[in-house]
Parts: sequence; C-alpha cells; structure tokens
Amino acid sequence: MRYFIELSYNGDVYHGWQKQPNAISVQEVLEKGLTTLLKEPISTMGAGRTDAGVHAMQLYAHFNTEVNFELDVIIYKLNALLPKDIAVNNIFKVKKDAHARFDAISRTYLYRIALRKNVFNYEQAYYLKPKIDVERLNRATKILFNYKDFQCFSKSNTDVKTYHCDIMKAEWVIIDGELRFTIQADRFLRNMVRAIVGTLINIGIGKIEVEELHTIIQSKNRSNAGFSVPAHALYLTEVAYPKNFFLK
Repeated sequence: MRYFIELSYNGDVYHGWQKQPNAISVQEVLEKGLTTLLKEPISTMGAGRTDAGVHAMQLYAHFNTEVNFELDVIIYKLNALLPKDIAVNNIFKVKKDAHARFDAISRTYLYRIALRKNVFNYEQAYYLKPKIDVERLNRATKILFNYKDFQCFSKSNTDVKTYHCDIMKAEWVIIDGELRFTIQADRFLRNMVRAIVGTLINIGIGKIEVEELHTIIQSKNRSNAGFSVPAHALYLTEVAYPKNFFLK
C-alpha cells in the first residue's frame, strides 16, 4: 500500500527536507522513525524541498509498505519517537500511483518581516530596520503576474529543465506588527521565494524603482535580482492536491 504522511517541522537545525550525505535532514529523521516502527526499510518522497533553516507548517510525503498498521496508533508512536521539532499530523491511504511531488497542484509560502524589534518573534521573523513603503511593495508584486520565467530568482547552477512557474497568488499584509508576504504557485525554484522577497524589499525601501523589476526578470540573471532574505522567517504553509485525491 502507498500512504501519504502529512507533517510539519521547525527547520532551524535541519539542512532542509532532502537527505544529504554530510548533514542532518528532516527526510532522514522521518525515514529512520518509520523504519524503526514498521521494522522494514522505508523511503519517502516529499512534495518539495525546503532549504536549510526553512520551516514547514504542512508538507506531504509518500511511502510504501506491506506492513498492516492502525493509522492512529502509528501516528501516536511516530510522534513519540520523533524529535520535538518534527510532528506528524496525519497519515492517509492513497492510490498506488499517487505521488506526493508530481500530483501536487500548488505550494504556498509565507515570509514574516518584523517591523519593530520584538523579543518574542526574533527566531520566527526577519527584523527589517529600514522603513519600507508597503504601497511600492504591492505595486511591484503585481508585476510578478506578468511573467512565467523566473530564472533571475533561481539559485545559480540549479539543475532544472525549466524555470517556468505559474504564480497564482502574491500579496503583502500587515498583521500584529509584522509585514507578511504570501505567495502561491504550481512550483518554485531553489531559493526563489527568498530572492523575490529580497528584491521586493529593495524596491520597498527605495533602493531600486518599481519598474526596474521588469528588467530584472527579463534579464534571467540572478546577480541582477536582490539579496536572499534569511531562511528562518520562511514557511511552507500549504501543499494542495486535486479534490477527492485522498481515499476515505
């Protein structure tokens, strides 16, 4: 049988989601937990890859097993076994060809910017000292919808077949003294959200003009875009699948 596992994690101490030879990852820790409980080697496939230090409020991964188990029992035992910064929220039985990565229709990210120093959120939000013009931010954000090719925001030397992404939503709101950026797309390139936010910040503080964003995107050159904002304030908040995707 194939199962989807829904999890959340604080990415502070992890080198991203994906397993790597010389660094600890969320995937590695999760697979060790599943392997221990099910008493057979378990490998997982995630819906996407988060960078080092990035958090996930919701991420899905799939795995296969012939072992029979009660869903509620395995969720409880897995949460007891996993460290406190990784939580399993649910496990779903799915069709045998369901794929956590390829069947996802959108991903949504949130970036949190603290507009004033706050001793209670410095580990969760990026404290921005310069005053930022939210109206300029929103004007620049609308420009993103005019494009599909976002190579200028991709980490250099990334091995991908295409730099095309379909952005469905991008907006800024102010909540509880924080400026929060939400962006939804069918897919994201490596470092893309952090580079977009850094570029928009440069526009919001007046370092570059709003209309220059057209030139930056059209250049397809990462060096023309802005800085990458710190990872600790970035959250993968939702991975969406087609309606009725999960079996009852």
